[in-house]
Amino acid sequence: MKYLFNWLVKQKEANNMKQFYQFIVKEFYHIFRDRKTLFILLGMPMVQIIIFGFALTNEVKNARFAIVNQSSDEISTKLIQQIDASRYFELYAETKDPQSIEALFKKGSVKIALVIPPDFETSLANQNKGSLQIIADASDPNVATTLTNYLSVIVQNFREDLYPNQAIPYTIKVDTRMMYNPQLKGAYNFVPGVMAMVLLLVCTMMTALTVVREKELGNMEILLVSPINPIKIILAKAVPYLLLSIINITTILLLSYYVLEVPINGSLILLYAESILFILVSLGLGLLISAATDSQQSAMFISLIVMFLPTVMFSGFIFPIENMPLPLQVVSNIIPAKWFFIIVKSVMIKGGGILLVWKETLVLIIMMTLFFGLAIKKFKIRLA
Repeated sequence: MKYLFNWLVKQKEANNMKQFYQFIVKEFYHIFRDRKTLFILLGMPMVQIIIFGFALTNEVKNARFAIVNQSSDEISTKLIQQIDASRYFELYAETKDPQSIEALFKKGSVKIALVIPPDFETSLANQNKGSLQIIADASDPNVATTLTNYLSVIVQNFREDLYPNQAIPYTIKVDTRMMYNPQLKGAYNFVPGVMAMVLLLVCTMMTALTVVREKELGNMEILLVSPINPIKIILAKAVPYLLLSIINITTILLLSYYVLEVPINGSLILLYAESILFILVSLGLGLLISAATDSQQSAMFISLIVMFLPTVMFSGFIFPIENMPLPLQVVSNIIPAKWFFIIVKSVMIKGGGILLVWKETLVLIIMMTLFFGLAIKKFKIRLA
């Protein structure tokens, strides 16, 4: 009798797992039938990583500049060639008349100009010093500041290469080192941010919509009275988006590495593990939203508006959190994307291990437990 009872229990568990698997397969069929949903899941991450990596960047490249060369000597010619060889500048005009520069700025033809005085080479040879003037279009102060800094560094490097062994009095040499991102590429900052934003929005929005859609169609009541545990039904709807999100992670990392040339300095296994943890946080949040709403419009509104704006503003990948007022800094702590953004930068860019991100990992684990707990509780209430 005891063996018969154990056999019946095992058969019941096997049937439950089989039903759970069938629900997962059913959800995959729903996703693959809806091409718009499939595009959102797999196409949007690729589009966003390309846009953010190439278009939305804080770098300034190929800025057109003008030269007022009143010296026309060998040294000034070498300096112009070195500036033009940089990927940040593109020579647009060279003239000896300073008055012609204003017209170029007014037309928007150039962003910056360098004025070389007539006695430039003579001053360098006889007095160990030379003067240059940089004129920038400050209608966009950020671009003007960036280009001025770029040009100043190029001129400084040129002077050092010109007289490498000569000690120049009253000259302070500044040795600048850019750690983790020597070329100051914007993609190093945007890739982690895009990963956080895409995974949060896709997982949260699609999970919320798929559950609410069942409610609107009247299928949820049928599913809830089926023999399988209602919690397993909800989890079965989340599993396909977990697997598709892992594909998105792989796509983003491949594009980042091979197209945007962003290195993966840390452990790839740790990066995937942290990404899966963040996906689970997002799925739990999506289930919680679906439990609190009864229409796809409401779920879409909460997922896009309520989650998108805080993710962009408080995750730290566009606006520095340190520059915000203290109350907003406190608010940023409840945004899951903030913690995942820190983790990805620490592991992917800085090459750190779990000891460097254990606090952020713990925060995400707490959020995942909280979201799934509240979502399950909400669904249990709806069953009553």
